[in-house]
Amino acid sequence: MSSDSSREENVYLAKLAEQAERYEEMVEFMEKVAKTVETEELTVEERNLLSVAYKNVIGARRASWRIISSIEQKEDSRGNSDHVSIIKDYRGKIETELSKICDGILNLLEAHLIPAASLAESKVFYLKMKGDYHRYLAEFKTGAERKEAAESTLVAYKSAQDIALADLAPTHPISDWGLLLTSLFSTMRISPSGLLTSMTKLVMISRKPRKRCRKLMNKPNHHLRSDKIRSME
Repeated sequence: MSSDSSREENVYLAKLAEQAERYEEMVEFMEKVAKTVETEELTVEERNLLSVAYKNVIGARRASWRIISSIEQKEDSRGNSDHVSIIKDYRGKIETELSKICDGILNLLEAHLIPAASLAESKVFYLKMKGDYHRYLAEFKTGAERKEAAESTLVAYKSAQDIALADLAPTHPISDWGLLLTSLFSTMRISPSGLLTSMTKLVMISRKPRKRCRKLMNKPNHHLRSDKIRSME
């Protein structure tokens, strides 16, 4: 079987897995496709399939982590130390899964997708994706690991911003995102500790039309709440 037919078959299998909501398998099929970029860059469809696969796999674990963390806080406030200990162990299992998923796509991006990207749109897409998965790590990591993930998030988003502003038309959808990042970086003092709040604002606003984006970007940060993290993609 030729590499072209193998790639086409894996794309088709990924679509089948998506319809069946078997996202772990969808990830496996699209990883195989992504590793063929040395001969041909991913198409827009393939790129989106990869993104959808990972977003669904990571999304389920992020939701689980939020639920378990909330229960842990409630049990801790009630002084149920035995329950808290059990929950911490269970939360650790979820965090291990989250780390594995994030490391998987980050390695794929670093080793294959970003180096092979020739179009500005592709570069911005992959760099934003890189920032997203470092951000997901920053959601549950602590201490130095959280700081490192937060800083990596900012570096990836800033790199995507620079390319979007330099090489993409102002009317391009990704350029809208670049415009928001420009405003975010120029009007807000971002530190690792404030990263998630800042990124929450960015994701929330990026769903609005451009005219409303400019207006909302000027609103003070006190309108944001920590529970808004649930709306982040």
